[in-house]
Amino acid sequence: MLSEAGYLVLNKIYEPIQGDLAKVGEDMKALCNVDIPWLTEMLTYTLSGVGKMIRPALVLLSGNFYKYNRNSLWPMATAVELMHNATLVHDDAIDKSSVRRGKSTINNVWGGEKAVLLGDFLFARAGEFATDTGNLEVVRLFTQTLSTISSGELIQTFNAYNLNQSKEDYIERIACKTASLFCLATKTGAILGQAPRRSVQILNDYGYNLGIAFQIMDDILDFIGAEEELGKPMGSDLSQGTLTLPAMLLMERYSDGNPVIKIFRNEDKNKNIPLAIDMIRNSSIVEECFMEAADYCARARCKLNELPDIEARQSLAELTDYIIKRKN
Repeated sequence: MLSEAGYLVLNKIYEPIQGDLAKVGEDMKALCNVDIPWLTEMLTYTLSGVGKMIRPALVLLSGNFYKYNRNSLWPMATAVELMHNATLVHDDAIDKSSVRRGKSTINNVWGGEKAVLLGDFLFARAGEFATDTGNLEVVRLFTQTLSTISSGELIQTFNAYNLNQSKEDYIERIACKTASLFCLATKTGAILGQAPRRSVQILNDYGYNLGIAFQIMDDILDFIGAEEELGKPMGSDLSQGTLTLPAMLLMERYSDGNPVIKIFRNEDKNKNIPLAIDMIRNSSIVEECFMEAADYCARARCKLNELPDIEARQSLAELTDYIIKRKN
């Protein structure tokens, strides 16, 4: 759930592409008008919540530097946002989550099977929008990213409740599940904006590092965020057996009687999840994870000065600051 303060910050960052970002919202709204009433209801329920719109904004901002072609950037921005929403629907169905963005998940309302099928529908429509760009390289990147995200979800599923995971394993997983879609947004935006190859690489690297930082912040907020702002219960990752950076650091600090180990061994989750949250909150772990996220944000910013000095470049720089200050 995006707070009013968060909305105002993002609104300022999105100033160079505000009108075009609104067009993405219109495309999403139009997508809900289908001839099947129950599908219209499900689509409206899924797409009506106002999210951060970071991924479509990245497409549009990355396409701003050279030749800004609205006719191809608009559909690509919509494609990445639809892909993002499809992954959320699938993730919730797989995890059997009951709450997302402060309301019941699709699987909680309509059931897991219908949620999976709705996710498939959103992926398909996202693919249609990607093909509307008329750019074969962009379409190929879209399909490759879908494959990468799926592999990341499989990695996470097969490693549920697995304590033998390293930090490198964690980074690889979130690179697949989260950063790959950020890369898709920035790289395709650059390609469709006819950026030279060096600039395409700079924006691809920016997307990767921003995506890693975004997920690390998500994982921090799972322990320190307020449930009314997160729109989901705290400690959700632990309850699903997903090992994130804060939990890894807690395991390193306390090998005996560690609540994370007990949770993963299915020992009294109702007691050990709040205990793990409390221990992480009252330690230096949160600050260490913030520093890790900030380091990735610094990496994202480090080559931006090689791009043309336009308003969009400042927006990308400011977005890195927003990522590590956000509360949801």
